[in-house]
Amino acid sequence: MLRFSVKWVSAVVLVFLVGAAFIFCEYLIYYPAILKCAWPKLSHARGGEGSDGRPTDSTVHAMVLSDTHLLGAVGGHWFDKLRREWQMERAFQTALWLLRPEIVFILGDIFDEGKWSSQKNWEDDVRRFHRMFRHTTDTELVVLVGNHDIGFHYEMDWFKLQRFEKVFNASSTRIVTKKGVNFLLVNSVALHGDGCPICQSVEKELIKLSRELNCSLQNSQTGSEKTESCDGAHPYPPTAPVMLQHYPLYRESDAGCRGEDAALPEERHLLFREKYDVLSKDASQRVGGWLLQWFKPRLILSGHTHSGCEVLHDNKYPEISVPSFSWRNRNNPSFILASVSPRSYTLSKCFLPQESTVISVYSSAGAFLLLLFLAHCLVMKGLCSLCLLGKHKSM
Repeated sequence: MLRFSVKWVSAVVLVFLVGAAFIFCEYLIYYPAILKCAWPKLSHARGGEGSDGRPTDSTVHAMVLSDTHLLGAVGGHWFDKLRREWQMERAFQTALWLLRPEIVFILGDIFDEGKWSSQKNWEDDVRRFHRMFRHTTDTELVVLVGNHDIGFHYEMDWFKLQRFEKVFNASSTRIVTKKGVNFLLVNSVALHGDGCPICQSVEKELIKLSRELNCSLQNSQTGSEKTESCDGAHPYPPTAPVMLQHYPLYRESDAGCRGEDAALPEERHLLFREKYDVLSKDASQRVGGWLLQWFKPRLILSGHTHSGCEVLHDNKYPEISVPSFSWRNRNNPSFILASVSPRSYTLSKCFLPQESTVISVYSSAGAFLLLLFLAHCLVMKGLCSLCLLGKHKSM
């Protein structure tokens, strides 16, 4: 009877420990991490002179993440796919429930193999994306294109670009407006200025958008009616945009980047490869130059490098590189919380649980279970000895 009781106690303890470790690591661990995060207030905002004096309902709460890299059928191991995609799904759904952003931007490289996936594999990747990043109608999800979605500049073609745009029902280059705030979305994969057909199309669209936005700014400043050159222009709120794109503008390296989301110290001084890690210096000066001059963005948000960084271009255009959202690319993923009004903005970073923490919890639980098993064996061995001793005395 005693042996039977010990077995049941051991089984109950085993089930409890395994269940507790699983529930904590797969569900609960995201709550304390994201509960530390909060929407930054605009009282000490950048991009304007303090508070803009507008009512609080003109502030947009935007969540910005990047480089989710949903693994594909070719290079994605099933366990890697399951583990990392579950992490992103739980992190995203927990953030939506706790923070309730009005709009979410994903800065490209949504998929890992979009540049070469077959139609069947593409449809499977898209289905998984919509499941992982499901959201209510209270939150708008806006997706930008990256090189892993349609290929690097030399790999992209109209078929892959239009396939991507069809899935997300929007052009890859456009302005999204919310509460008087303009968000300029740029297809940076096509910003090489070499005259490729897609490059020409994107540049043409950017010229059109800059004209329309500048018309809105001129009309608000003069108070006059539209000039002849602005006839037919789409009216946008007369405010400088926040520019979002996948590729960062040119910089030599991450040597000047600081913070816990920056690249590892041994990697920060590695020189970036132009057209691969960042836009080329020539493209940034020519295409990026007129882009900054025409739109005069108050903030640039980019992804691609998988690490955080802050750079100031021409001493007046700040660019923030947003780290990857996936454990596959870094141990401590994070995302940006942005409070943006028509005149100002302020940002904060929200860090997700580290993958090493989850591994440590599982390892500790495994070690404890091993000790428990050894203790159980010793107890059972002792009970067997007592039983044999009792039988010997009775004889």
